Amino acid sequence: MKIIICGGGLVGGQIARHLAAEHGTNRITIVDSDPALVRRITEAYDVGGVTGFASHPDVLEQAGARDADMVIAATQSDEVNMVVCQVAHTIFSVPRKIARLRARAYLDAMYSDLYSTENLPIDVVISPEISVAEAILQRLRAPAAFDIEGFLDERVQLLGIALDAESPVLDTPLRQLSDLFPTLRAVIGGVRRGTRFFVPAPEDQLFAEDQVYVFTASEDVPRALEVFGKRNITVDRLLIIGAGNIGLELARKLEAEAPRPHVKIIERDRQRAEAAADALRRTVVLHGDGLDLEILAEANVASMDAVIAITEDDKTNILSCLRAKSEGARLTVALINDPTLDDLAEEIGVDAWVNPRSTTVSSILRYIRHGRIRSVYSIADGEAEVIEAQVLHTSPIAGQFVRDAEMPNDAIFGLMRKGDRIIRPMGATKIEEGDILTIFAKREAVAEVERLFQVGLDFF
Repeated sequence: MKIIICGGGLVGGQIARHLAAEHGTNRITIVDSDPALVRRITEAYDVGGVTGFASHPDVLEQAGARDADMVIAATQSDEVNMVVCQVAHTIFSVPRKIARLRARAYLDAMYSDLYSTENLPIDVVISPEISVAEAILQRLRAPAAFDIEGFLDERVQLLGIALDAESPVLDTPLRQLSDLFPTLRAVIGGVRRGTRFFVPAPEDQLFAEDQVYVFTASEDVPRALEVFGKRNITVDRLLIIGAGNIGLELARKLEAEAPRPHVKIIERDRQRAEAAADALRRTVVLHGDGLDLEILAEANVASMDAVIAITEDDKTNILSCLRAKSEGARLTVALINDPTLDDLAEEIGVDAWVNPRSTTVSSILRYIRHGRIRSVYSIADGEAEVIEAQVLHTSPIAGQFVRDAEMPNDAIFGLMRKGDRIIRPMGATKIEEGDILTIFAKREAVAEVERLFQVGLDFF
């Protein structure tokens, strides 16, 4: 597939890196007005580069828009992204156009008819703020997990669980877990052990300090956490540090929850704090520094079930979580843009973190994958993907038993939906038309997994 990525910032660069790793599958061109940024990306990854303004027709033509399959507009400007899609459609007839939009006014449901072939030809709108807010809400539904994502219409959850020395599943071959917990619908997809990240085999064992990714049915989440040595936490009182776009979006979503938790926000900038107070109806907004002990005491941080630090600075978020934890908060979640800080966050005691770049990339990948791909979630800074896909009668694996499916070594089936049932696939399970599967795959196995569901080159 030939893809033009407009914008070489964090999101555009991450998409380029992710897709360039699938050697021979995609041809990627990055467009940015900063020549140093274009040079850095083209030197780091196997992609082409064009320096210029992405909304200019001659720049898009130089990038290969006349025979491109997709344009991803991910510059820092909503308006530029809109114009990119318009030019790509009107002049070059690019079949698929994705735009990243930030301003809430452009995302208002009242104006959903704005994005159509007749008006603004944007096929998919991606909002980082909404995606990140939803990712944080997911974390709060299973606070004992450091990562969580829903699949199969939220009937299956992927949990990231850090094992400690008291975990009941340690030193047990994975094949025996099915016998020990026969009614638990759970499958271990991936394991991080130190610097090694792998898809486990049935004879592998788990050890203390392993980080495991587990598929489990949504109603089985509390039991799955218990099996892996974790106690679930109910979040009734919550403090948000940072009232930017993400903080406001999260607060709005929490105000709409039922039952609604008690929410407070601390914002350092007075003007932004006043705007948040005007925009929110049931949330207490405090003006001050989230690192200040006095303002934390005023917010009653010691009584908080969770503290979410989502300012624009990673280090502030990590330190805010550390201070809140030292003052008695039960759970802390930090927004971290730089993945190299994840290990630091874990070492100093941050319970969970959200990477907005990975969240946005996951949203975009769904629309890049071929075949009957319904959802994609990027794991561990692009080291692996979780793919949700539907089986058609033309799919190569249709009619096969699970044990006979030619899965690559670095991929494994998770839970599947067969009819209205969520099941754990066994070797004798037959894969049939209409089944929807979840698959955990390391990056190098993604293209091969994708071919199992390939139906020409049409988009889902």
